[in-house]
This record gives sequence, C-alpha cells and structure tokens, in this order.
Amino acid sequence: MNLHQIEFEETNRFSSIFLDYINNKSDLQDFYDLKPAQDSFEKAIRTRKFRDEKRDILVRTLRDQYGSFVPSEAVLQNIEALKDSRTFTITTGHQLNIFTGPLFFIYKVATAISMATSLNEKYPAYHFVPVYWMASEDHDFEEINNFRLFGKKYIWKSSQKGPVGKFETDSMYVLLKEIPELPDFCKNGYEKHNTLSEATRFIVNYLFGNHGLVILDADDPELKKLFRATIREDVFNNTAYSLARETTRRLEELGYKSQIFPRPVNLFYMENGLRERIEKVEGIYRVLNTSLSFSKDQMAGLIEEKPEKFSPNVVLRPVFQETVLPNLAYIGGPAEVTYWLQLKDVFTHFQLPFPIIFPRLFVLVISKVIQRKLVKLGLDHGDIFKDFAQLKDQLVYGDGKAAYDLSQELRQIEQVFLLIRQKSGTIDKSLEGFIAGEYKKTEKGIVNIQKRLKKATEQKEEVKINQLRGILDKLFPNGNPQEREDNFLSFYINNPGFIDDLISTLDPFSLRYNVLNEDVET
Repeated sequence: MNLHQIEFEETNRFSSIFLDYINNKSDLQDFYDLKPAQDSFEKAIRTRKFRDEKRDILVRTLRDQYGSFVPSEAVLQNIEALKDSRTFTITTGHQLNIFTGPLFFIYKVATAISMATSLNEKYPAYHFVPVYWMASEDHDFEEINNFRLFGKKYIWKSSQKGPVGKFETDSMYVLLKEIPELPDFCKNGYEKHNTLSEATRFIVNYLFGNHGLVILDADDPELKKLFRATIREDVFNNTAYSLARETTRRLEELGYKSQIFPRPVNLFYMENGLRERIEKVEGIYRVLNTSLSFSKDQMAGLIEEKPEKFSPNVVLRPVFQETVLPNLAYIGGPAEVTYWLQLKDVFTHFQLPFPIIFPRLFVLVISKVIQRKLVKLGLDHGDIFKDFAQLKDQLVYGDGKAAYDLSQELRQIEQVFLLIRQKSGTIDKSLEGFIAGEYKKTEKGIVNIQKRLKKATEQKEEVKINQLRGILDKLFPNGNPQEREDNFLSFYINNPGFIDDLISTLDPFSLRYNVLNEDVET
C-alpha cells in the first residue's frame, strides 16, 4: 500500500484546541507537561516513579485476569517485564464495542504498539509495553452494541443492565448468524466466552497478541484498593470537581470548548446489573435511580472495605489509570486530548505525573476499486477532503471558468443600465426608479438563465458526478470519516495482514492524517 500524509488543518475536520495542541501553541502549554514528540520521552523516563509493591500487584492482577487464557509469548514476557523498574507502559483505552466497533479502535491500539516498538529501539536500556485499558465499567450499552460492516449496521439486542463488561454473551448467537463471512476467531470470541470482557480480551488478543499487547480490565478489586485514597478525596472533599472546573474555566477564557463536565462526586456505585451516579443530598450519599443511601460513616466504611463498588467517571478514570500503571503516554482521539487537558491540575493535586498525551493514528484506507475510480476522475488523495460542491465544480469545470458563469455578462448589462439611467436623468429624473426596477427584473432573469445553464452542464456530466458521490459515500459514510463508521473486518476479510500492514507502515510520531491506497494500473 502507498502512504500519503496530509496536514490535519487541510482536512477541515479538527477542533482548534486539537490543532493548537499538536502545534505546541503557547496558550496551551500550561495545561500539560510534555509535548507530544519522541524526544519528550527522555524526560518522562527520568521523572516517572512507580513503587515496586504497585508493580507486584499489577503483575499478579494481570496473571489472574488472563487465568487459563493462554496469551502469546510476547504478551507473557511483557507482563513479567512490568516487575522491573525500567519497564513503562504506553496506554490506550476504549469501550468494549462489539467486534471492536469503528476502525479507529484498531488505530488506537496500533498507535500504542508502534510507539512502544519505536521506543524500545531508541531506548534499549528500558522496556516499553503497549497496554489496552478495557473500559469494562462503562454502562452505555447503546454506544457499544452495534457495528457497521459492508454498509450494513448490525445490532446486538439485550435487556441487560449495568457495566457492560459483565454482560453475558449468550444472546449474541442470533446476531452471529446474521453476519456474512465472519472469521472463526470472532465467532469463538462470543460463543466460547461468557462475558463481554472475556470475549473482547480474546478477540483483541487474537489481533494484537503477537505484538505483545497487554490487556488490562480495570474492574478489579486489587486495583481499586490502590485507588481508595482518591475515592475518599473525591467523595468527601470534591477536590477534582473544583480543580477541573477552574482549569476548564481557564480554557474557555482562551476560546476553547469543554469536552467533559466535572461533578461534585465523580464516581458511580457499581455492582452486577447496576452502575449509577453517587450524589450527596442533605448530608446523605444517595445512589441515583435506586433506594440505596449511605451516611458519611457508612460511605467511609464502604470505600475501605469494598472499593470495587466505586467506578470512576471520565474525570477520575485517567487518574485511576495513572495510579495503577507505570505509564508514560496515553493514546487518544481528539475528544480525549481535549479532556485530558482539562485535568492537569487534578493530577498535580494527587501528585501524579501527567502523561504525554498523544493523538492516535488517523487513517483513511482507499481500496483498489475506489483508487481506480479516483484516478479515472483525475482526483488524488488530497482532493477527497474537499466538500462535495467544490469537488463537483473541479470535476466538471477543471481549473477553468465555469461555462455557465454569466457574471461577466451581468456586469456588462449593469453598465448598460447605468448609461441608460444617466441618459434618462438629463430628460426626466423621475424615471430612475422605473429603470432600477427594470434592471432588477433583467438581473433576476440572467440569474435564472445561469442556474439552468449550470443544471444542463451538470446533466451532461451526470455519470461523473454520481461516481464522485459514490466515492465520497464510501470514504465518508453518513458524512463521517471512514474510521468512525466502518469496522476493520471490511478490510481484514480480504486482507488478513491488514493490521500488520498498519503497524509496519504508519509512524505514531508523525502527527499528520494518513491516507493508504493500493497500487492501480494507469
């Protein structure tokens, strides 16, 4: 495949805060520690400290989570390497979308793997482990219960409630029968594993295990014990709320939009079938939409004895992650980059190093069929990010002036009416209004003629225009980037080496939009 790269600004698809961050704009430098660049890791390595007892807990937890599941030798080596003080993680996180959801999940994990590989080569005295943090505690089932394959949307229907990682997969069997050409490893993931967390671990490990990706489920009692102090601080002092709100205010004063909105208590109460927000009401801690309530003393006892009952929201999840991992960098999409910047002061308060926030790889894959059509229409990879109207004019009229354009003729007619107006003024000034009205009628008529000429011109090129529309529908389904709509199976089924190609081809430190296309005969 051929790689072309485009500056993010040229795609017209990214927010100002994202663009300013990757361009290291001075206004944003107070909201993070180290810029997203390879040379930032030298300082990150020197300053990131992680206690040996935490490493022991992390390794034991990972061994337990993999259990009888036998990962690759590369994964086993990476898990054991985490006991060493010279080992660090490169982490990305995502929800448990069925069949991995949109393509950008694959790109997030590929970024973490590629980055860890590059760092292992650059800093051989240290070891870097790519980690996928499974967001198994999320409870928004409608966000993860569907995926799009070959233009069709497939939906998993279930009435289960609570954290999606604990959802049983037996009701997936009906959906599995509907999907054509489904690889065996996808079927085995859901048919041979009881919960969505287990199935996701199996599928993601199948795809990335040979690259040493370590998969961590944060819904774990031992990991939550390491987080107890933060839980207490949030519940009783609301510190993260006040700090994140102030940071958000400063960002908004600079003209940036917020991505997350902190709450006084940034935790959910969680158990099987239940994940609901905790709110303090008149001195009592209540679990919304339930009859559960706790006094301050009861809440303190629950935090101490059952920290696994508490699930962080988007404000505290990054804090939890950096508490339990020897992490140097977090890989995220544009929205994630924004909300991490809102949390810098929260990290400072909890005396946690703020990781390097790296944008994930952004990729548009152009199949051989689509590439051939682009070549035939005389378009290249840079053209496809233009809007449809602009591309249509380029296709129909090229660089020349549109044949239907009557603006020059209209200016000439305007000059004629101006001369008539001047001439009439020497005879009867009262005719000026009449003459102006006649010009408006004529102008309207010329505009209508131009519209009909344009329509006739485009009708002559209707085949090309329809081809263009079809290309854009494939590359930007529903008007969205391909990576946010299509599933990796769209490419993997025809090319099982698709993921390996991504990892070997793309550079995680090159902060540009990647376009991959196949060779075609011209």
